[in-house]
Amino acid sequence: MVPFVPDDAPFSKEQRAWLNGFLAGMFSSAPAKEIAVKPAPLKISVFYASQTGTAEGLARKLTKDLKSKGFDATLTSLEAYTSAALAAERYAIFIASTYGQGEAPDSAQFFYEQVCVEHFPRYENLQYAVFALGDRHYETFCKFGIDLDNKLASLGATRILDRVECDVEIDGPFAAWKEQLFRRLEAISKEEPPDSLPPASPVLPPSIAMAAPVSSAAATREHPYLAPLKEKRPLTRNGSTKLTLHLTWSIAESGIRYEPGDACGIIPHNDPVLVEEILNLLRFSGEEQVELSKAGAMPLKKALEKYLVITRLNRKLIERYAKMGQCKRLLALLAPEQQSHLEQYVYERGLIDILEECPGVIHHPSELVEMLPRLTPRLYSISSSPSVHTGEVHTTIAVVRYRSLNRERGGVCSTLVADRVPVGERLPIYIQPNKKFRLPEDPDTPVIMIGPGTGIAPFRAFLHERRARGAKGRNWLFFGERNAANDFLYREELESMAADGHLTRLDTAFSRDQEHKVYVQDRMMENAPLFWSWLQDGASLYVCGDASRMAKDVDAALHAIVARHGNLDQEGAKEYVRQLKEDHRYHRDVY
Repeated sequence: MVPFVPDDAPFSKEQRAWLNGFLAGMFSSAPAKEIAVKPAPLKISVFYASQTGTAEGLARKLTKDLKSKGFDATLTSLEAYTSAALAAERYAIFIASTYGQGEAPDSAQFFYEQVCVEHFPRYENLQYAVFALGDRHYETFCKFGIDLDNKLASLGATRILDRVECDVEIDGPFAAWKEQLFRRLEAISKEEPPDSLPPASPVLPPSIAMAAPVSSAAATREHPYLAPLKEKRPLTRNGSTKLTLHLTWSIAESGIRYEPGDACGIIPHNDPVLVEEILNLLRFSGEEQVELSKAGAMPLKKALEKYLVITRLNRKLIERYAKMGQCKRLLALLAPEQQSHLEQYVYERGLIDILEECPGVIHHPSELVEMLPRLTPRLYSISSSPSVHTGEVHTTIAVVRYRSLNRERGGVCSTLVADRVPVGERLPIYIQPNKKFRLPEDPDTPVIMIGPGTGIAPFRAFLHERRARGAKGRNWLFFGERNAANDFLYREELESMAADGHLTRLDTAFSRDQEHKVYVQDRMMENAPLFWSWLQDGASLYVCGDASRMAKDVDAALHAIVARHGNLDQEGAKEYVRQLKEDHRYHRDVY
């Protein structure tokens, strides 16, 4: 058997070629009877559809593990892939995120549209598996992964194993799924007919020195950095109906690096006052020991404060609680025809509400811990420039507060930083890269930025970074909020940039400042001819903010502008916008 250097070994392409050639040459001199024919490794394509980078990270891990087990594995984003190419694949693994209202990530939408064309060829020779990512707090949990799996099966493809739908706690399910997948693939490998050994690589002169692998330590979700809060100031005025904060985190001693467009992950904890209320209702002291996967044993109070979701409900939790306590009202809400009432019930309540409404269900701390989902980090678009704000990460956070059922409620992380983290205190943070939301490589490229509310965050970073780099490209910002006097975030900075010409255009939409409401998409339409001319000049378009309404309305306005000023019908406008995405000129960071 001729040994070979695997693709993920820490060598360059030329170094691997030389080593493979050397080994092939050395073994070719051995007697023929000593050389065994090695079956060609099973070729497996790993595809990912990622919005925030989680699916991509898992796909990279899977590809590496497949290679280490001897499979010929390749990694591909669905962004640059066609459904026609999929017909030529034999084995495919999909790791697919769902975002928005059950939609495919931006990068996978064109691929999925192609797959859904009715007349498309069938995938009779394709064997595949789907690992779907989602969040059970949403009714559209894992919808894109489910839809993709069902569509492939309907087109004749065969499942290697059943789809797995994974909640925000990923590591355990992913490890178990991989183990299952490897067993199936190894069984398939044994059934495949042996192929002859591929031709040996040509022997190249060892002109390049062997390089050691490069590693870089950085804060991650699993190992965050305890960053001190350096500054906290309101961006809204006292007359505003809400509070939006500018927060500065010091990373001067951390070695953390980031790029404009990335997000800052903050690992929050629950309000201790709410935790005490829950413990009192259950008549637990909080000192009872409980076991959490990967976190180990700890007092119940610590588990409720640091690790578990107590402010939100989901269908799975209600179903389990209702069955345990035989709660008639909750059981009735789980009926299919009661879906809208269930959604309203979940929206208005947290754990403490069902403990009050249906008491006496939880008798042991372990029962409570087992039904509660894990508390997850909150991601906020970074609003600082690494070139300007050295040693700092800035975040722009709208504080969520509301009253429901005679109880004051709020966002876990936003109320934490607003009410319980003073300047000087530390919180665990990390950087979540967003490679699909980057400034153009050519500094002369014009950019159009649409960011109402806290969607302004990455564009503040973009503007500072473009100035620091000496970029000559024009900058156009659309910003919207409720009221100019109280809600104009970063007003002084933006107006200063507009005054000195760095911000070529600043168009604002303050919805409550006139009788009829005006939004950023309205400003787009008002400036449609100029908007179209910027697109024709090669401008890159960026949208950040709410996915459920704003992003859809902006997308509809974009299609309308393209159709009208490009003299295109509906299908032609869709094709133009699709091409913008393929050319990496239409970027969305929506949530």
